[in-house]
Amino acid sequence: MFISTAFAQTAAPAGGGDMMSSLGSMLPLLLMFVVLYFIMIRPQMKRQKETRNMLSALAKGDEVATAGGVLGRITEIDEQFLTLEIASNVQVRVQRHAVVQVLPKGTVK
Repeated sequence: MFISTAFAQTAAPAGGGDMMSSLGSMLPLLLMFVVLYFIMIRPQMKRQKETRNMLSALAKGDEVATAGGVLGRITEIDEQFLTLEIASNVQVRVQRHAVVQVLPKGTVK
C-alpha cells in the first residue's frame, strides 16, 4: 500500500507550543483591533462629544448653519427645536440636531 508524503508527516508534539501558537495566531487580530480603535473609533467619539457640546451651548442670538445649508440667527430656542431668522421677518423652525456649525458673529446680515 502506498501512503503519500502529506499523510505520512507527523504532527508537532503536544506541549507548551500550543499556547504560543494560539497566542501567535491571535496577535494579528488584536493588532488590527488596536489600529482600528485609534484610527476610526476614537476620532468618531471625539467628534460626537464636540457636536454634543456645541448643540448644548447654543444660545439666542447665535448665528448658525444647518445641515440643509440654511444660514440664520437663533431667535427662540427650545429643548428640541429652535427658530432661525433667515431674513427680515422670515423665521424658520428647525430641529436642534440640524445645526452643524456655529458661525462667527456678523456672518449673517
